[in-house]
Amino acid sequence: MRDFHLPGRSVVLGRHGAAATSHSLATRTAIDILGRGGNAADAAIAACAVQCVVEPGSTGIGGDNFVLYAPTGTGTAEGGKVYGLNGSGRAPSGLDADFLLRQGIKKIARTSPHAVTIPGAVDSWSKLNKRFGTMPLGELLRPAIEYAEHGFPVTERVAFDWRCNTAALQRDPNAARMWLTGGTAPRYGEVFQQPEHAKVLREIASKGRDGFYTGWVAEDIVDYLRAMGGTHTLEDFATQEALWVDPISSTYQGIELLEIPPSSAGVVTLLMLNILSGFDLAGYDPVGVERFHLEAEATRLAFHARDTFVADPTFSEVPIRKLLSMGFADELRSRIEMTKAMRAPHPVRGTTDRDTVYLTVVDAEGNACSFINSLFWPYGTALCSAATGVLLHNRGCGFKVEPGHRNCVEPFKRPLHTIIPAMARKDGAPWLSYGVMGGAFQPVGQVHVLTNILDFGMNVQEALDCARGFHISGRFEAEHGIREEVLVGLRDLGHRVERARIPHGGGQAILMDRDNGVLHAGSDPRKDGCALAY
Repeated sequence: MRDFHLPGRSVVLGRHGAAATSHSLATRTAIDILGRGGNAADAAIAACAVQCVVEPGSTGIGGDNFVLYAPTGTGTAEGGKVYGLNGSGRAPSGLDADFLLRQGIKKIARTSPHAVTIPGAVDSWSKLNKRFGTMPLGELLRPAIEYAEHGFPVTERVAFDWRCNTAALQRDPNAARMWLTGGTAPRYGEVFQQPEHAKVLREIASKGRDGFYTGWVAEDIVDYLRAMGGTHTLEDFATQEALWVDPISSTYQGIELLEIPPSSAGVVTLLMLNILSGFDLAGYDPVGVERFHLEAEATRLAFHARDTFVADPTFSEVPIRKLLSMGFADELRSRIEMTKAMRAPHPVRGTTDRDTVYLTVVDAEGNACSFINSLFWPYGTALCSAATGVLLHNRGCGFKVEPGHRNCVEPFKRPLHTIIPAMARKDGAPWLSYGVMGGAFQPVGQVHVLTNILDFGMNVQEALDCARGFHISGRFEAEHGIREEVLVGLRDLGHRVERARIPHGGGQAILMDRDNGVLHAGSDPRKDGCALAY
C-alpha cells in the first residue's frame, strides 16, 4: 500500500467475451456464467452477488445499484439504444427535515438509522434479470450462497479495509457478531463464513425481489431500524422500485460518453469533459503539472455545478440541457488560467473514503454491461439486523437537512448519488464499458481514464494504472506515483498539495475493438480484482 503507481501491464484480450471486476472470485464467477451460456446481464448479477459476500466493506444487498446495458444489436454503425437503470433507494415515507430538526439533528450521521434509505440493489438486479437475463435469478445467486455458507479466503485489500473499519463494526452487537471473529477483522488468507447472509440470499433465490422486500427479511430489518429510532415501514420496503432511465451523454474527441442522469452525478463527468475539450491535453505530460492542474480546475468547477443543480428530478427541476451545453462549459472554462490556481466558489467537499464495487462484462453476442453497486461508506452504517447479516448502507448521508435546499431530505426522495457506471460509443456502437470507484472521486477517475486513452494513447490497463490525483476539500490529494517535482509545480501555481492516504478508487474497463473483433480488458491494481476473457 506504500506505492500506488504501477507501470502499464498487458491487457487481457478476448475473442468471445470478457469480464473485469474488483475481486478475482467475482471475475471467475462471471466467466463461469458466460461459459454456461449466460449473457452479460446474467454474469454481472452473479459476479456482484459474490462481491456482496467476499467484499463486504465495499458492497452488499443492503446498498444501491446503477446499470448501463447495451443489448445485442447496438453494435452497428447505425447505433442503438443503451438502457439505464437507477437502482437507488428512496427516503422512508416518515422522514423529512422537520422531523429531524425537531430532534436537533442538522446533519444525518453516517451511523444513524436515518442514513439508511431503502436499499435498491436487489430490486435493480431483479429488473435487469427480467428484462435482459437468460438465466433464473436463483441460479445466478448460487455461487454467492456457496461462498457465504462454506466460506471464502479473504484477499489482501479486503483484509486491509476490514481491519481499518473494525471499530465501526464493533459498535453494533449484530455487526460485531456476524462480521468479526472474536471482535477482530479476519486476516489476509483466513477463510470467513457468513451463514446469515446465505439464508437471505437463499430467500431471494427462492422468491425473487420479494424475498428481500417482504417477509421475514424485511420485517427483521424494519423492526431493527425502528427500534433505533428510524421511520422505516414494511410498505416502504415493499414499494421500493428501480427506474429505467434514458442515459445522458456528451461527446469528447469524437467519442460519445453515456451516463445515468440525476439523481446520479454522472453529469459531472460529462461537464468536466466539456470543460477540458477546450485544451490540448495531448500536448502535456500525462502525469505532469499542466495535466493535473487542468483536471483539478475542471473538478472544482464541475462539482460546484453539481452542488448547485443536481438532485432527484422528481422533486426539483435539474437543468440538464444547460449543464451539458458547450456554452455553459465555455463560461466555466474561461475561469481557468494556466499560470495560477483559481479561487473557486467553494471547494469540493467530502472524501474518497467511500466503498463501492464496479464491474463490466461483454459477452460473445456483443451484449455489454456496465454495473456498479455500493454501500457508500465502508460497511455502510455498519449496522445490521439480528437475523439477516445484511449490512445497511448510509446513502441518506447525501441528503441535506435544510428546508428549501434542492437536495433536502423528503419522504420517498432519492439523494444525490455518487456511483456512476459509464459506457462510451464510437460511431454509434458501444466502444468502452468502464467505471472508476471511490465516492466523489468517480467522475474525476472516469475523466482521467478516458483522457488517458484518447489524449495519451494508453491501452486500457495503462489508463487504469496511471497515477491519479483529486482536488477535494481545498487540497490536491496526489497518489505516490506522481513525481515530487510535479507536486512542487502544483504548489507554485497555488494549489495546496498533500499525498493521498490510500489510492484513489479502483477501476475496470473493457474496450470493444470492432475492427479486429477483439476485446481489450483491464483491471485496476488498486483493488484485488482482475480481468478475464474466453
